[in-house]
Amino acid sequence: MKYRTLGKTGLDVSILSFGASSLGSVFRETDDGDSIRTVHEALASGINYIDVSPYYGLTKAETVLGKAIKEIPRDSFYLSTKAGRYGTDHFDFSSKRIVASLEESLQRLNTDYVDILFLHDIEFVEPAILYEEAIPTLHRLKEQGKIRNTGICGLPLDLFRQLLPDVEVDAIISYCHYSLNDTTLLGLLPELERQQIGLVNASPLSMGLLSTRGTPEWHPASVELKAVCKRAAEFCASNGVDIAKLAVQFSTSNERIPTTLVSTANPDNIRKNASWVGEEPDRELLREVLDILAPIRDKSWTSGIPAYNRNLSL
Repeated sequence: MKYRTLGKTGLDVSILSFGASSLGSVFRETDDGDSIRTVHEALASGINYIDVSPYYGLTKAETVLGKAIKEIPRDSFYLSTKAGRYGTDHFDFSSKRIVASLEESLQRLNTDYVDILFLHDIEFVEPAILYEEAIPTLHRLKEQGKIRNTGICGLPLDLFRQLLPDVEVDAIISYCHYSLNDTTLLGLLPELERQQIGLVNASPLSMGLLSTRGTPEWHPASVELKAVCKRAAEFCASNGVDIAKLAVQFSTSNERIPTTLVSTANPDNIRKNASWVGEEPDRELLREVLDILAPIRDKSWTSGIPAYNRNLSL
C-alpha cells in the first residue's frame, strides 16, 4: 500500500481508504459480523483511513464501526466522521447540533476524538449558516481537541469554488468527480494545492454507475449516463475484467489525489480492492473503456441549492 500526505493535515493516508457507509446497510442488508471482519481486513491490508457519518444507516454504520475498532489501538489508523446531515431531508448545521452530533458520534465510535470532522453535504444549506455558525463551530471543536482537523464535503464542484476562497478548512471530500467517466475534479486541484487543503476523493464507481448490475432506482444520473456506463462495465466483463478493478486503479494512480474512498461490507472485496492498487492497470483496456465513455465524459447531476450547480454539464 502506498501513502500520501493529506494536505496541511499532515496525515499520511493510504491511497485507498475505507468508506464505512456500507456498514449501515445503505446498499444492501449486511451482516454485522461480516462488516466487522471487513474493517479488520481493510486495516490488515494497509488501509489506515476510515470515513463514516451518522447519516449512513441512521447511525448504524457508526455503531458497527465502533464495535470493529473498539479493541484496535487508536493511533494505528485515522478516522473521520461528519455532522449536519441526518436523513434524506434532515439537515441541521446549527452550532448546538454539530457539537451534540460529534459527542454522539464519539460515543458510538468508542473514541475521544476524530482526525477530521466534515460538514456533510453542505450544498443543502445557505452559505450564511456555514460562514456564521457551522464552520466557526468546527474551529472551536478543533481548539478543544475534540477534532484534529476541519472539513467540508458535497457533490457540486461549484460548492468548493465559491466557498474555499472565503473559509478556512483543512480538508474536503469530493465524490463522483474523479473516476473513469468524470475527471472534472482536476480543475479544482490548483486551488486545493495553493491552500494545501487535503483532498479525499470518493466513489470511484460513481455510486454504482460503473457496474454491470445497473444503478439503483434512486441514482440521480440521466438515462444516457447510466446506459453508457453500464455498457463500459459490460465491455470490461466481456474481457474478463471487473470494471471496479480498472476504476480503483485509475483513481488511485494520480499522485495529486491523496486518497480515494471505497465502500464495502465484504471482507473479500476490500482485500481485492487493496491488492488492485499494487498492480499496473491494463493500458489497452483502459483506453478502450475511456473511448466508450467519451460521449458522457464529465457529465454529472445536480444536488442541493441552485447556486452551487451553475457550471454543471448535464
